[in-house]
Amino acid sequence: MLTTTILFALGLGIGVLGTLIGAGGGWMIVPLLLLGFHFTPQEAVGTSLAVVFLNALSGSIAYMAQRRVLYTMGTAFAVATIPGAMLGALFGTWLVQHFNANWFTVLFGAFLLFIAFLLHRGENLLFFRRRRLTVTPEELRSLTSPIMRVGMLVSFLVGVFSSLFGVGGGIIHVPFLIVVLGIPVHVATATSQFVLTITSLTGALEMLRRGQVDLSTAASMGLGVLIGAQGGALLSRQMRSERIRAILAVVVAIFAVRMILRVVW
Repeated sequence: MLTTTILFALGLGIGVLGTLIGAGGGWMIVPLLLLGFHFTPQEAVGTSLAVVFLNALSGSIAYMAQRRVLYTMGTAFAVATIPGAMLGALFGTWLVQHFNANWFTVLFGAFLLFIAFLLHRGENLLFFRRRRLTVTPEELRSLTSPIMRVGMLVSFLVGVFSSLFGVGGGIIHVPFLIVVLGIPVHVATATSQFVLTITSLTGALEMLRRGQVDLSTAASMGLGVLIGAQGGALLSRQMRSERIRAILAVVVAIFAVRMILRVVW
């Protein structure tokens, strides 16, 4: 009973934070299950995907009610992410065989620290700053707009990196949407949750088929994230974009430092 209560409470907090910044929560769930509950890596990832799906689904429903989800963009980005994840899985095997993957992890962690710095400063990458400081609603909804085409490329690369490093796509996707594309923070977080609903469902069903999802843990944490995600979406509505961006910067920085320390410690 105590374990169930702890899992529910953890899910509640993860649901709030994950939905607030649009990053799902797999980057928090997997370490918790590995270190706190002694799951195998396969069970931790599979159970995490199931919980992330419930989090993303609940958050997406709340954001849909707020009319902040861009369905065309979200669907296009999800379609681009899935083949990227498949390529990342194949590339990961090749990388381990031919290069020192630890150095690549450190470099990618350093790049995420740079992204976190830009998030904290409220800046976008220079190419998009020169192009225009804001994007129009038409660009965010048209499949033929430059923003959408670059966004699909970014989503493909996010899929590659997510699979390559064994992390959820949300923690990488949201900062890229904000910093690289210049997409408004509230739109990026809401649309990211919608993307996660599609991509995490795909992964969770495959893990469930393999028997790598602990259903009791997924149910306990899942109930928490279902409720927490609603709170996160409500909190997001009441917070200014600068505050959400600052929180995201801190989270990305912590995630990047953890990646680097896992290699060099």
